[in-house]
Amino acid sequence: MENVIDDRLNKLNISLPEANKPLANYVPYVITGNHLYISGQIPMLDGKPSFIGTLGRDISTDDGNKAARLCGLSIIAIAKEALGGNLDLIVRCVKLVGYVASLVDYQDQPKVINGASDLMVEVFGEEGRHARAAVGVSSLPLNVSVEVEAIFEIK
Repeated sequence: MENVIDDRLNKLNISLPEANKPLANYVPYVITGNHLYISGQIPMLDGKPSFIGTLGRDISTDDGNKAARLCGLSIIAIAKEALGGNLDLIVRCVKLVGYVASLVDYQDQPKVINGASDLMVEVFGEEGRHARAAVGVSSLPLNVSVEVEAIFEIK
C-alpha cells in the first residue's frame, strides 16, 4: 500500500492532531457513495478550543488564518480516521466551507479561510484545489473564531 500523502505530510513536517470528537448530537463524518463529508471543525489545541473571539476585534487576520489551518489539520485527521488510515483514498478535495466569526464591517474572511485552503493544496497537491465559501457570521460554538467543513471525493 502506497503512503503518498503520509510521506508528503512527513516531508512538510506536518503532524496531524488526534481527530476531534463531536461536541453534540452528530457524527464527525459521513461516507456516501464516493464522497466523504467532514463535519465542521473548530480550532482545537491540546483538546481545548483556541483562537477565541471575533475577527476585527479580538483576533487578527493572521491569527484567523492560523485558526483555519488548525481546522484544516483536524479535517485531514478525521478523513484519515474515516478512511482506515489511508489518505491515498482521497481523489480530491471538492469543497470547503469556512465560517468566520467577525464584525459586521470585517471583509477579510477569504484571507482567513485561506489557512485551510492553502493546507489542502500543500497536502494533496493539485487535487487539493477546491470550490469554497468563506462566510462571515456573528458567532460560532464555544466562541471560537473559525469553523471549517469539507467534502472529499474518495476511491
